[in-house]
Amino acid sequence: MPTSDEEHVERTVFVVTGATLRAETMDRPLAYRIKQIVDERLADLEGWQCVVISDIWYLNNDSFTGLPTISVGGPGVNALSSYLFERLPTMLAIDNVLMIQMDPTMKDVRCAVWGMDHETTVEAVETFIEKGHLDRFLGGLGDS
Repeated sequence: MPTSDEEHVERTVFVVTGATLRAETMDRPLAYRIKQIVDERLADLEGWQCVVISDIWYLNNDSFTGLPTISVGGPGVNALSSYLFERLPTMLAIDNVLMIQMDPTMKDVRCAVWGMDHETTVEAVETFIEKGHLDRFLGGLGDS
């Protein structure tokens, strides 16, 4: 039986950060930046919501794994990014320090956005937003 938190998640976009102190202080504000933009872009789609959660919460709830998810922060600070690293194709890699991973067909509605340090993770998030990757990701919601 689903808990009350799990009952209304089918139209949810998750933005996931690591649960480490570094991830909480550095990546969580980036996740809320993404959430703000997602909320604006989903405003006309009835019933959709965007929620920022930790990798621990996400990975311990099997019902979340098939839902649209944006993982923020590298494999060293975010267990979900570590899990997705070998499972998602790379959409953009710059000098092996900035990565945007997502399925271009949107059959897998998860993506990972990260850099090798905080500055390059900021750059990855900005690139994800400004170069249309977030819009492409959100455009796939009709297929999920």
